Amino acid sequence: MSTLVVCVDRNDDIGRKTGLTMPVAGWEAVRSLVTEVGLADPEDSSVNCLLETLRVARNLRDGDEETTVAVISGTAETRVGADRAVATQMDELVAEYGPDSAVIVIDSAEDERLVPIVESRVRVDAVDRVVVRQARDIESTYYLLKQFLADEELRQTVLVPTGIALIVFPILLMLTGPAIATSAITTVIGLFVLYKGLAIGDYLRDLPAEARDALYSGRVSIVTYVVAAGLSFIGVFAGALRVSSPSFGAGEGYLMPAMGFVFEGVPWLAVAALAASTGRLLDEAIRNDRVSNSYLNLPFGVLAVGLVVRGFSAYFLQSQGLIDPVVVPHLEIGQTTVPEFPLDPGTRLAVYVVLGVFVSLVGVRVASYVSDTTLEEELVE
Repeated sequence: MSTLVVCVDRNDDIGRKTGLTMPVAGWEAVRSLVTEVGLADPEDSSVNCLLETLRVARNLRDGDEETTVAVISGTAETRVGADRAVATQMDELVAEYGPDSAVIVIDSAEDERLVPIVESRVRVDAVDRVVVRQARDIESTYYLLKQFLADEELRQTVLVPTGIALIVFPILLMLTGPAIATSAITTVIGLFVLYKGLAIGDYLRDLPAEARDALYSGRVSIVTYVVAAGLSFIGVFAGALRVSSPSFGAGEGYLMPAMGFVFEGVPWLAVAALAASTGRLLDEAIRNDRVSNSYLNLPFGVLAVGLVVRGFSAYFLQSQGLIDPVVVPHLEIGQTTVPEFPLDPGTRLAVYVVLGVFVSLVGVRVASYVSDTTLEEELVE
């Protein structure tokens, strides 16, 4: 049995500090690499990761198992490019050594994200994460503070917002009082934490490139997204007009204006979501021969939710007399005559809910039919 013991370095710390071309394979080559990285930066945890790679390979070799030691890293500026570089290097190792399995050695959670890439090339038997034990004097407050201040990313993430908050808080305290000042600072800190936690900055940074790629590749969704944005603005505007109408006076509180906003805005917002999801569905259908059920169900799900939400808002508004009831016209079907009658709020809500459930079931049926048809075509081929 042949096992590949591979050290994974997503940030390319090893490659940048040694100037070597990745991947590096072989016992002597990796052992020499430990010295190169250690001389370049003795404090780098990559040294310990490389030593752990050699130790694991030695233990497997002592158990009469054929092993190959290797190091791969993300030699690119962007995250996508780094991951693709790792995939390419892994393909080279598999083609050259043909291992039956692999043991991955990593030293951070960032490197652990590359485990699926290695798993897609060869069976992974184990993942060994190296945790470096610090010496007692290194754990001193002075050293930790010095290391913290030397990290530019941490300074910008922690010190700059903290400094701004400390400057703004006394100003707000003098101008508005302690309650408003504390609320404002807490809100800003909360928004900042959400901004970092949800990686909104990464999304905004990648958004121009994704939009450019979408325009160059001729995606339908780029047009439907613009349409959806326009319809969303119309929905918000229609809801605001409804709330500002004289029927929502000062004595209505907050519930009825909110229901009025939802009643007028939801149809536009639902159509906007329907346009965006339809564009995404068309893109998926153009790029792939088989469309997943999630893309097929999405337009129907959006329409169903829109119907149900509008039904509930109509129930509250009609109960308070803020909108007129729906009137069923006079019908004559053969010998049967149905006189004209209005729908009470409960019946109107029930009709919307039934329509929403029906649309949802239609979406499930359509997705199932398309999937079965695609599967039959694949079996015939």
